Amino acid sequence: MLPALSLLGWPRGAPALSILIYHRVLPAPDPLRPGEIDAALFEAQVSFLARHFTLMTVAEAALALREQRLPPRAACITFDDGYADNLTVAHAILARHDARATVFIATGYLDGGRMFSDTVIEFVRQATGPRLDLSAVGLGVHPIATVNERLRAITALQVQLKYLAPAERDAQVARMLAVQPVGPLPGDLMLTSEQLRTLSELGHEIGGHTVDHTVLTTLTPGDAREQVQQGRETLERLIGHPVRSFAYPNGRPLRDYDAGHAAMLKDLNFEAAVSTAAGVARPGSDLFQLPRYTPWGRSMTMFAARMMRNARLGGPAAVA
Repeated sequence: MLPALSLLGWPRGAPALSILIYHRVLPAPDPLRPGEIDAALFEAQVSFLARHFTLMTVAEAALALREQRLPPRAACITFDDGYADNLTVAHAILARHDARATVFIATGYLDGGRMFSDTVIEFVRQATGPRLDLSAVGLGVHPIATVNERLRAITALQVQLKYLAPAERDAQVARMLAVQPVGPLPGDLMLTSEQLRTLSELGHEIGGHTVDHTVLTTLTPGDAREQVQQGRETLERLIGHPVRSFAYPNGRPLRDYDAGHAAMLKDLNFEAAVSTAAGVARPGSDLFQLPRYTPWGRSMTMFAARMMRNARLGGPAAVA
């Protein structure tokens, strides 16, 4: 029985904060986006979380951790990047369960922008098979005759592009599109400025996520600070109040951010930052390296079991 599984199996001891990572909530499953949750499954997960956890925004949870008053089972629902369906699909589901999310925004993609990862997905979706030959631009040759082959092509291309500097990444994406023309790609995937303001007015927390989702370890300290601060200033201008939390792009300790970036956020007077390291936060955890995990899978029994397993991991070691 799911409630018994969730309650009886939860680790005893200090209160624990589970922070869940989402990106999009699709109206229906998309075979080329298997890692994105659809509305029906998101409804089931939010219902489960609302029954068994105290749901908080990241800023609220960080304050509770700081003041040693975190509830025994606390959770945050977070979205990365700034997709329009965070408002058009996810909000209604959250509202039905009296829940609010924290939405981390990469401001450079507001108002018609598109993240490189989405360009890759939509490009591969439209490309004609059986092979996608991008060898002329150094991106290889990829079979695309089946859905699984298209998925493998998407992953391979995203990996090759992820750690390039933004200008170089954009140029390589443009070359990719030039060597294999496809039809128009969607321009409405991300939030508009007005939709962002609406999310904020509806009670969801808006957090920083840089301007163009650049991995901070690929930048000089000065450029990293500019990415963080410029993104924050844009958000504060749009929503009219302070932005207190931040999500590291990609978020893996050492690989994507380090202790210098955590110190920078403290210096900029952020109150909390989240990574993508597994585990939960407990009283005494580093508020600038809060762990988060992605709730994979479609079974609610597995969802509960994975939450319990994640809680037993504790939290990540602080990066040096």
